[in-house]
Amino acid sequence: MGASQEHIESQPHRLQDRLTGIPGLETVHDRIAAWRTEPAAAPGHAHVHAMLLALRRLEAINIAYGPAAGDGALEEMASRVHHFAAEELDGPWQLARAGGGTFLLVANETCSRERWQLVADQLADLIARPIALPSGVLRLSPRVALIRALTEESVESMLDRLSHALQQVSEHHGARVAWADGESTPPGHSSAQLEADLLSAIDRDEIEVLFQPQFSLADDHLTGAEALARWNHSQLGRIGAGALFAIAERADHVGPLSRHIAAKALWAAREWPDELRLSINVTAADLAFGSYVRQMLDLVRESGFAPRRLTLEITEQALISDVALAAQMMAELGAQGIRIALDDFGAGFCNFRYLKVLPIHYLKLDRSMIEGVTSDKRDVAVLRAIVAMAKALDIRVIAEGVENEGQRVVVAREGCAYYQGFLRAQPMHREKFARMAARRSEGLV
Repeated sequence: MGASQEHIESQPHRLQDRLTGIPGLETVHDRIAAWRTEPAAAPGHAHVHAMLLALRRLEAINIAYGPAAGDGALEEMASRVHHFAAEELDGPWQLARAGGGTFLLVANETCSRERWQLVADQLADLIARPIALPSGVLRLSPRVALIRALTEESVESMLDRLSHALQQVSEHHGARVAWADGESTPPGHSSAQLEADLLSAIDRDEIEVLFQPQFSLADDHLTGAEALARWNHSQLGRIGAGALFAIAERADHVGPLSRHIAAKALWAAREWPDELRLSINVTAADLAFGSYVRQMLDLVRESGFAPRRLTLEITEQALISDVALAAQMMAELGAQGIRIALDDFGAGFCNFRYLKVLPIHYLKLDRSMIEGVTSDKRDVAVLRAIVAMAKALDIRVIAEGVENEGQRVVVAREGCAYYQGFLRAQPMHREKFARMAARRSEGLV
């Protein structure tokens, strides 16, 4: 039995939702403030986690079965979430209604990101079970946004980031759970302001490129690096790549941002030893831009970086809109010596058709395909099958997210060619990677 929520009856009456009996968002402010001012009351190393839960089909239920059925669905959802939290969560928690068919669950937990994701999946399964009402049997369709709050992050900032994540998951058919990435938005700095800030961030040189080293599994030697973007915002501090591109997409600024990142990465990599490769990520917006190939080739030529040393990483999600066009663009880039990697393989639908119709040189496994290989025979079997298929197609496999020696041993044994992950190195500034590259050329790495 986990820790229980403070009795709802002890909350001021004005905070109660009349339908569900669940407090309003004011209670969340009070609880989080108490957790931060009274750390002794929470488990050691506890951290504020939150999830925003919403029902997809609430309006449809109201229209088809009447408002009473919709109210019944909300009451049942509140009851299921409340009892689940009481049973499953170890630390103190608080449930609040955020309006409509949306609820906010916050907890002061010691759990990892993976554990919070598991909690969300289990809760979503519970909410999705049929509900028997006088009007008939209903099935709820939940969607969930997750967050691990930053130190001293305000509730307003958490809700802002959770709302954006919830909107993203609702726009993807079949998606149910999404993480809110990026840094917090302090009071007075809205999402609209962030979008406006991004438009001039390039001119202010606030966009930084870090490099995630990549290694050969045959001899553990450094082979190159993947370029990763960070936004060093003048007020908010560092904003990660996921949040950066989400903001850029809302501001319709993905193309200029991608070109700026590619140019900075190429100019930095031109100083590396000749045997090291550079990987740059390609977005769906890039592939939709008619002159992307020409612009990329221009950037490569202007930087002086050899095309044969460049790999462009493209996700399955970026290919969905027009596979034929993507194949044509890849072929044009490949004709100039540029290599193509299918990124995040295993994170989406794993459409094997892409391996047949696209000129791919590398298959980059998502970290979710690596996490269980040291303990789960089924995970190893899936990895072995993917590597065998890639080998038959003359495609080399890169393992991403290798975080311990056991994982490195397994992916090497199963035939992966390269790997990257926190086991050997985290993303680093260009100067630090240049020193690593210099040591590699001297036989020290």
